[in-house]
Amino acid sequence: MKISADEKARIIPRIQDYCSRELETELGGFEAEFLLDFFIKEVGDQVYNQALNDVIASLDLQLDAMKDNLYALEK
Repeated sequence: MKISADEKARIIPRIQDYCSRELETELGGFEAEFLLDFFIKEVGDQVYNQALNDVIASLDLQLDAMKDNLYALEK
């Protein structure tokens, strides 16, 4: 899983802020980027796959509703 440089630039300050507030630890830009890369490597695929499963479940519900609507049109 890859993210763009723009996305990294947007996320890194958020990681730094979180670590400062919640962990009382100051991270530099490189440290925050390494932490982001670590989490992407370790959990990125699982998050991606869960998102796909969520979309599939949502589409299944929508498809079922569409089928019900079509069956209601039968004469």
